Amino acid sequence: MRAAFIHGIRDVRVGELPDAQPTETELLLKVSSVGICGSDLHYYLEGGIGRDRIRQPYVPGHEFCARVVDDRAEKFGLKKGQMVAVDPARPCYHCENCLAGHHNLCLNMVFRGAAPNTGAFTQYVTAPPTALFPIPDGISSEEVTMMEPLGIALATMDLGKIRLLEDVCVLGCGPIGLCIVQLAKLCGADHVYAIDPIPYRAEAARKLGADKAGGDHRQVMEWTGGRGVDICIEITDNGASFEQAGDVIRLGGRIILGGIPEGGRYTTESFDLRRKGATVKLVRRMGHVYPRCIRLVESKRIDIASIVTHKWELDDVKTAFDLQASRTDGVQKGVVFPNGMSYA
Repeated sequence: MRAAFIHGIRDVRVGELPDAQPTETELLLKVSSVGICGSDLHYYLEGGIGRDRIRQPYVPGHEFCARVVDDRAEKFGLKKGQMVAVDPARPCYHCENCLAGHHNLCLNMVFRGAAPNTGAFTQYVTAPPTALFPIPDGISSEEVTMMEPLGIALATMDLGKIRLLEDVCVLGCGPIGLCIVQLAKLCGADHVYAIDPIPYRAEAARKLGADKAGGDHRQVMEWTGGRGVDICIEITDNGASFEQAGDVIRLGGRIILGGIPEGGRYTTESFDLRRKGATVKLVRRMGHVYPRCIRLVESKRIDIASIVTHKWELDDVKTAFDLQASRTDGVQKGVVFPNGMSYA
């Protein structure tokens, strides 16, 4: 079957992958659509993330929608042809972190699309039924693809614990940041301020509910009359964003770091963080969030469809990665259809 392989820095090509073969405890899925995530771009632009490096060509992709095409679907309580969201994480469920309910911190995690594990930029994959979430009618495959970034946004919100009428700053208005803007409003935030140096991304945040949006984090202090915000949620690839988050919070404020900085390092001056008594938490993937994601989308309490701005066939994957990396042409979330756009 056909698949897109990252061979090295800025080198992604379509090639052949052995046909997916489900085990007795897995089902065969036909991939409808797969999103290009910021973490995919780190592999593409930097050759890896932290200790996870590209040592041989591998297939990326962990944000995806698929259909169950396995003849054994009913045995697992599913229907053949059913559209499903697929959790890319495979926790072990028996280590101390899993037993404590922290599946995102599993000590034996296998994560689809993180090198060297084969991802979803291919025509077929397999997955256990525990990773599959049936999708109600009326939801598009692109929206299902966006449910993984929405899940990260939900996990981020769970960490942040926004209280009624708190002021929130979102640093970074990519797909996850745009989800967080909307979720913060749903959680009862008083004001949501969005910052992104790329004008069209800041404007997208304003359209999706941010009270004010701009390109310079120092604007937040102007907007709050010098007080700062109660919580700043960072979701960028900028190593300086940690310090920027510290700049915009109030005394006793909170910082949630959800981005992956280029080069893997945050840079910050510590004095203001200590003086402010800041609480800092970092996001590590997500837990059991897909049911909430589905309800949010089905009930139309959040708009993720408009975040998908570009669509490509598998043969155009090089163009797709390059455009997503360049952040031009108004691109937010780019989605690839490994089996063609007619199969969605």
